[in-house]
Amino acid sequence: MHLSNAIALCLASFVAPTLGVVYTNIADIKGLDAYDFIIIGAGPGGSTVANRLTEDSSNSVLLVEAGGANDGDITVDVPLLCTRLTPNTPYDWNYTTIPQAGLNNRVVPFPTGFGLGGSTSVNCLVYTRGSSDDIDTWAEMTGDEGWSWANMLPYFMKSEKFNLPRDGHDPTGQYLPEFHSTEGVIGVSVPGFPRAIDDRVMNTTSELAEFPYAIDMNSGEQLVVGWVQALVDTGARSSAKAHLTGPAAARSNLDILLYTKVARVVQTGVSDDGILSFRGVEVLDATDGSFKTLQAKKEVILSAGSVHTPNILLHSGIGESALLSSLGIDVLVDLPSVGKNLTDHVGLPLNFIVNSTKTWDTINRNETLLNGWLEEWEESRTGILVDAFANHAAWLRLPENATIWESHADPSSGKLTAHYEFVFQNGLGSVTESGNYLSLLIACVSPASRGFVSINSTDPFADPLVNPNLLNEEIDLLIVREAIKSARRFMAAPAWDGYFLGSMDNNATTDEEIDVFVRNNAVSFYHPVSTCSMSPKGAEYGVVDPDLLVKGVEGLRIVDASVIPRLPAAHTSAPVYAMAERAADIIKAAYAGSCQNY
Repeated sequence: MHLSNAIALCLASFVAPTLGVVYTNIADIKGLDAYDFIIIGAGPGGSTVANRLTEDSSNSVLLVEAGGANDGDITVDVPLLCTRLTPNTPYDWNYTTIPQAGLNNRVVPFPTGFGLGGSTSVNCLVYTRGSSDDIDTWAEMTGDEGWSWANMLPYFMKSEKFNLPRDGHDPTGQYLPEFHSTEGVIGVSVPGFPRAIDDRVMNTTSELAEFPYAIDMNSGEQLVVGWVQALVDTGARSSAKAHLTGPAAARSNLDILLYTKVARVVQTGVSDDGILSFRGVEVLDATDGSFKTLQAKKEVILSAGSVHTPNILLHSGIGESALLSSLGIDVLVDLPSVGKNLTDHVGLPLNFIVNSTKTWDTINRNETLLNGWLEEWEESRTGILVDAFANHAAWLRLPENATIWESHADPSSGKLTAHYEFVFQNGLGSVTESGNYLSLLIACVSPASRGFVSINSTDPFADPLVNPNLLNEEIDLLIVREAIKSARRFMAAPAWDGYFLGSMDNNATTDEEIDVFVRNNAVSFYHPVSTCSMSPKGAEYGVVDPDLLVKGVEGLRIVDASVIPRLPAAHTSAPVYAMAERAADIIKAAYAGSCQNY
């Protein structure tokens, strides 16, 4: 029996959390113009806002999602199976980049989640917020102190439901409770099952001063080697769908429409002073292939993510006029920054052959072993499957006296912010026929390279052009090169004596050889932001004001990763959840006539 059949054994008894009112046919919703707010996209931005707005019973919300519920497949819910969810699966839009000049013109996958939860249903669950410098930069770039670390920390905590590790151990010394909350929606936990390399990683922090241990990488001071906090709730993936279950599921003012792709937002009016309003949404009716237009009473909220939100805007006639005119799309709003400034992390794995059988590889290729762990997970949510793919991560900076700084500016947000990240994976994510491995994932997390999302067709459902411009700036390559050297120093600590038998793929020694290796193997780390970036109110650049309203129009707001003005040195789920929590308060205040400063 194939390993996928082993997973299927658990499907029959797995019960997904209950959602609220869910429609799969547009004809069944309350009406095409029956809702105050229409939210496009059920990822971390859209789901958070849908939940928070409907806490007020006077607000009616329709949440429109292109994909399905993502129920019925245990692979989505078992944390350690996360590497099987992208690319080229039903849960992914399955996009690729255009050829990347910095990667020797390679085309690489660019996963984007499809279905309820968006990318939080397919990511690898690492929960990181970035440094306080990272978030303070949002305030500096927008002129709004509400986006500062001090003001955003309560929103990080509001979104979070910290829960104890599943093996019952005392997590004291693995996180700082004062920076976390147990009262939120999205599950966060520290590892609930030990890995064979845990002690080696921890011992290295005491053997080599270059790699200090600290308790909590989410305290705002992230320069640590520490325990991973993961998006896990009682041993299962915690995705943005959590915002649509529980209390939200019982609300009559929240409807969810699945399998409905959005073509564009639609102009619905013009004010006396010539300001266009966009409260309409043109969608494809999956039942008959026709287009229908929904209309919000108050706002349309775009939460389709860093790829789809600019794609929708461009097909709506909102974007750079020269591009739109060249395609024959009527220019309704000349907003040149739409789709620009795409920023992403870039990196690669260093794969080592190890002198141990206690790695994920042993289980991953053995049906009997995997079956046993799946049965334990199904029965009690315990065992090796309850955690993400790594128990430890490191966030590190290049030295202040590094020769790199003689010719390059520091691309990070400040001295509290990492230049590069390590994630320690005890085994490979893919199935191997033999051998045991350690995969050390390395990423440049303060990149200088910027790219774009664009279109070359008038078909709103044609794949957009995605160009993260990975390694376009030399400093990004240099950071990855120095991170590889740093990783080799880490693995040379006494704690690893006798553990490594060799490298699978990385025997480069000179800088030139390392650079070749990097350009031939680096990929996106799937953390795209900034394609509809915030900027100060009144600025002629950017796409949204600090209140996330699209510049120069009425009735249209964006709440997703695309508005983040600078990519934090972090996996991006946590920053988007926090941003969306504040966005919900901003929206509530706008319609309550409140003078509160959010």
